Amino acid sequence: MGALDILVLAVTHPTEVRSLVSYKVWRDPLNDIKSNPEESGWNRQTMKDCWGFLDLTSRSFAAVIKELKGELSRVICLFYLALRALDTIEDDMTIPPAQKVPLLVDFYKRLDQQGWTFNGSGPDEKDRQLLVEFDKVIAEFQLLSPGYKTVIADITAKMGAGMASYIEASSKSPLSVNSFEDWDLYCHFVAGIVGEGLSRLFAESGIERPWLGDQLQLSNHMGLFLQKVNIIRDYAEDSEQERFFWPKECWAAHGFSSQPDVAKGIVETAPGSKKFRPQGEAGKRGMAVLSSMLLNTMRHSTRALDYLTLLREQSVFNFCAIPQVMAIATIELMVNNPNVLRRNVKIRKSQAVQLILKATNPRDVAYLFHEYARKIHAKIPIDDFNYIAWQVELGRIESWCEHFYPSWITPGGGEPPKGTVSASGPDMRKAALERYAATRHSLAIDEAKKRGVDLFGTREGRKQLAADGKGGRLDPRRATMTEAQIAAQDKADRDEMLKFFIIIMIAISVVMGLAGLVAWYIAWYWTNPSEVDPLTIFVGKAWGGGKALVQEMSKDPVGWAKGKVQVIRATYEL
Repeated sequence: MGALDILVLAVTHPTEVRSLVSYKVWRDPLNDIKSNPEESGWNRQTMKDCWGFLDLTSRSFAAVIKELKGELSRVICLFYLALRALDTIEDDMTIPPAQKVPLLVDFYKRLDQQGWTFNGSGPDEKDRQLLVEFDKVIAEFQLLSPGYKTVIADITAKMGAGMASYIEASSKSPLSVNSFEDWDLYCHFVAGIVGEGLSRLFAESGIERPWLGDQLQLSNHMGLFLQKVNIIRDYAEDSEQERFFWPKECWAAHGFSSQPDVAKGIVETAPGSKKFRPQGEAGKRGMAVLSSMLLNTMRHSTRALDYLTLLREQSVFNFCAIPQVMAIATIELMVNNPNVLRRNVKIRKSQAVQLILKATNPRDVAYLFHEYARKIHAKIPIDDFNYIAWQVELGRIESWCEHFYPSWITPGGGEPPKGTVSASGPDMRKAALERYAATRHSLAIDEAKKRGVDLFGTREGRKQLAADGKGGRLDPRRATMTEAQIAAQDKADRDEMLKFFIIIMIAISVVMGLAGLVAWYIAWYWTNPSEVDPLTIFVGKAWGGGKALVQEMSKDPVGWAKGKVQVIRATYEL
């Protein structure tokens, strides 16, 4: 993201700039794999390499996986790499079906085959190196407890069998899906099964409740919600590569003979603009197909919220919730957006960061869904093919939020939010901070009474209480810290505050300077369109003079310096 992008973002979405700064400066990861090498495996080179493969294959999932608690981060990392390797084989079009099908079906057996690697992937396959060095994943897999190994092998076997069945079905013609039920089944094999495996691993770890592993339907809905969003978003790329995942039942109902025909009525607004609009009857029918696909996907949203309410560990909740809020934000971006049918669309990175910071508890996530449901409602035109069905589905999200987290109840015990409730209203974090501040205030007053000090009186008394607070007697977080640790913490806090202040001041100065420059040019050329403004003239002269000076110096730097010294001496009679 360049300076100009940040400037535009500061004007159009200032809260997202604030989120970016907060994420970079203030946010600390819940858990760090390097600080707990025994459980994360960071003390073994093979596991370090596996963490490296994770970074190479998935930037989006790598960060949340690394923050999982204890050994669960290592387990989920290996689970992801096993499935990523399987997916790499399935996506590689250079491997003939006769070789690919047995590879997929028997892949789970390779997890117990020490030293197994695969060098048959195409040279352009982006995750090829993972398979070339898959023996490292196998070595770490063998170190897992039997419960973890059983779950990972079972899910890998089921996914491999499902993928193989679709490869066989598409061996003579491009892969396609006939009905919405077939679409659900395909998404189950590639994503719903992953959700089931994650739930079973969470339960196996003991971090989550044991019965979470039995919530297979809710786990499936979580996976389908994410996978369907990805399939809809990747329409243009998949159609170009002859991968047709949109069900025929959907596009044939609107008079199209093939999936690529859905985009025929979508035309560019201007050459090279990369912005598109529907044109004519074909464009209207294409937008109706897009609406139907997104509506089908939204029907998993409340079930995803149901699943999130079952989680009790913060890192697991973040791991599950962040992709879900990004999915509904992507749906909002795609609703009534013809660009989807011609190119890949994504939410802004700053928007993703803002969602990461907000998705910290079930209530906040629910009202993020509520907020995006309202935005989707505003984008649905009255003549949309599914207008009534959209209202029902969006109303279901609002009803879910009001049922489980009523808007007239504020967690902190304060005043209920006025008007429409949004994710920016009172939440558990605010309530916790208020309780913490009140507790510290009471401790300070009690300590002052014991010593007979007027808390609001003498300056010496206040200084003494402040010293006690720094020493940890009034702050439970510092009670176990040494003086050196407290001093180091205070210095780090001051440095962070200074860094944050400098960044903000530089940003404000740049924005104000650019705004002033733009205002100057607008004012001058609005009133004097035929004359060059003095600032441009001055800059031009300064540039020309500086350029001439550099050229003169470059010819004879020593002679030029001596001449300047002589001029100065003569001028000041030195």
